Formats: sequence, structure tokens, C-alpha cells
Amino acid sequence: MKFYINLTLLLALSLVQGCSLLGDSNNRGAVGQLIIAEPMPINYKSEVAIARLSEVISRADITDVQKAQLYYDRGVIYDSVGLRSLARLDFNLALRLKPDLVDAYNFIGIHYTELQEFDQAYDAFDSTLDLAPGHEFAYLNRGVALYYGGRAELAIDDLSVFQQKQPSDPYRVLWLYLAEHDVEMGQAQLALQSRALQVNDNNWAKDIIDLYLGNLAQDKFLRQVPRGVKSSKELTERLCEAYFYLGKYNQFQGNLNAAANFFKLSMSTNVYEFVEHRYAKLELELMRATYGSTVEPQAQK
Repeated sequence: MKFYINLTLLLALSLVQGCSLLGDSNNRGAVGQLIIAEPMPINYKSEVAIARLSEVISRADITDVQKAQLYYDRGVIYDSVGLRSLARLDFNLALRLKPDLVDAYNFIGIHYTELQEFDQAYDAFDSTLDLAPGHEFAYLNRGVALYYGGRAELAIDDLSVFQQKQPSDPYRVLWLYLAEHDVEMGQAQLALQSRALQVNDNNWAKDIIDLYLGNLAQDKFLRQVPRGVKSSKELTERLCEAYFYLGKYNQFQGNLNAAANFFKLSMSTNVYEFVEHRYAKLELELMRATYGSTVEPQAQK
């Protein structure tokens, strides 16, 4: 699910090597279908923008409110290029100068979720919603934090609010499904089947829903990922998303090595602003904490 994206070149490779990328033998037939993105370079315009904002912050005679906005703007750019610590520092500086800067709380909550500091994340999202009760994406982000914090039932409440605001959005449907799957898998499948009827078949992410419903085999899903793509930008977006949801799909199937590798593939796109990229790393960390070396494929002899 995207909010921002940079342009990158893509390299399509057929990965038939001595060691299976997917790890699990029942997934090896899908390897040749993979499309691997060349890691996305930092956009030079982002570097220039950071430099200019830094100069204005340090030299300009501006009010605290104006400086807070500049810190926030620079933090957003830092975040977009993967410099999370610098982004977090700027968001905190912005809030010191302007304690009611709603979007800064929202970003800080996302960062706390990525760091598995869930109580701080909840507080940040609560602050966002206290200041702006209609802040749509705060419900998504708090729901995601609750999901990863082991509070799936509470996550369903927030993710339901988010999904109901735009029922035709397949990504809203999918995140609600992930939380419901943790609570009761059978009911989650039925609910997903019902909500899928509201998603347009022309939206490529409908394929993800069909995969989860068992209406689309994984190898066919992989073949269809590039369908209708008109630019390398669009393909990069799609790969980041597709591999994350394939990771979750294989995780649910018990294919831990495959899941781990799909999360790595999602991360390899370097699309730092995508929800899927952010949480692919967290998924890997949680899997390693739970299963240890089990999720690291062993080289074949």
C-alpha cells in the first residue's frame, strides 16, 4: 500500500540456482516466476531538499511554529529515504516546538511500532486521534501496532473503522483480514470472501485477496504480478506489496523459509515509504524471535 514512491530500474531474473531462494521444496517451482527489483537509489531531489531545509532551519529568522513545520517536513524526507533515526529526531524536535502537530505524532507512532515499542506507539496514535478524531490513517496505524503488539482483537476495531471508510480498497480489506486471521481463521476467511465482493476486479490487488481465498494458486499469482504494468515505477510498487503479502500467505501455510525470503524480497525494493516495506522487516524480526534459526534456509549440498 503506497503513499509515496520513487522511480527505479528493474531487473527480471530467472533464479534457478543450487540453493532454493524460497527454502521450502514445495515452493521451488515458483522460483523462475520471480521478478527482482534493483534496490531503489535515493532520489537526488530528496538530498537537495534535505540540504535546503537544513540551511533554512539553521539560518533563517523564523517563528517556532514555522521551524516546527520545517523539522516535520525534513523528517518526512528522511523517512522516505530510510533514515529513520534522523526522521524520528526531527519529528520530536517539531513536537517540542509545536505540541499539537498531529502528523508528527502519527509518524512517531509508526516508528515506535517498527521498533516494537508498542506502548509508546499506542500513546502516539492516541494523541493523534485526540487532536484529530477523523485522522483516517491513525486508525490504520494504531490497528497495525495493536496487531503486531499481540492485541489482534483490539486491532480489529481500528482496522474495521479504517476499512469501512473505503470498503472497495483491497489493502484495507487485507489488513483487517490479517488481524481477524489471528483471532479466528475460519471466520476471517468468510469475512474476506464477503468483503472481496466490494473490490473491483480490475484492481491488481484483488489477486492478493484471491490468493488468500484459495481462488488463485501461488505460481499463477506470481505470473500475473506484472500484468497491466505501464512503468518501472508501478512495477516496483507492485513487487514491494506482492512479496510482503506472499510472505504472510506462506507464513499462514507454515512455510517459514519461504515467508522469510518473501519478506526479504519486499525489503529489497527499498520502497521505504510503503507500509509493506516497513513491516516486512518487523515480520522477520518477530519470526526470528519466535522460531530462531528455523526461518533461515540452509544451503543445499
